[in-house]
Amino acid sequence: MAYEDLLRRHQDAALRTAALLTRDADEAEDAVQEAFVKAHAALPRFRTGSPFRPWILRIVANEARNRRRSAERRAGVALRLAEDRRGDDAAPSPEAAVLVHERRAALLEALGRLREDDRLVLGYRFFLDLGEAETAEALGIPRGTVKSRQSRALERLRLALGGGGQP
Repeated sequence: MAYEDLLRRHQDAALRTAALLTRDADEAEDAVQEAFVKAHAALPRFRTGSPFRPWILRIVANEARNRRRSAERRAGVALRLAEDRRGDDAAPSPEAAVLVHERRAALLEALGRLREDDRLVLGYRFFLDLGEAETAEALGIPRGTVKSRQSRALERLRLALGGGGQP
């Protein structure tokens, strides 16, 4: 029961992680399910006291990469990322909503053209709101490497967006 609660708590982040890698919503869901099964089997190897979220996201990312490679899918960008949730704000005007949609589509398209390691570091930091330490743990790299990869990835994203776009 406790394991199920942990999985439920991290399912959205796991789905977004898998979507960043597979770029296919159905494949992402399958990767997450398989990763959760593998994580359950690997629980005895989980280091007590370590954060769970980076550990499970690493397993999800590995499964998503393996699925993408084996299926050799590259068609269609189907990134399902967190929707903008407006609080008590009034609904945007139709024109503003169209602009927001167009900007998001351009951002996701540019993100999809980046290398996998760029997509992951940006996705973990900005879409999943992981801190540098959690991102480093999830990617299996030093914290300083997260900073440098993030900086370079943001620059490549700016260029992909036409040079002056704000990510």
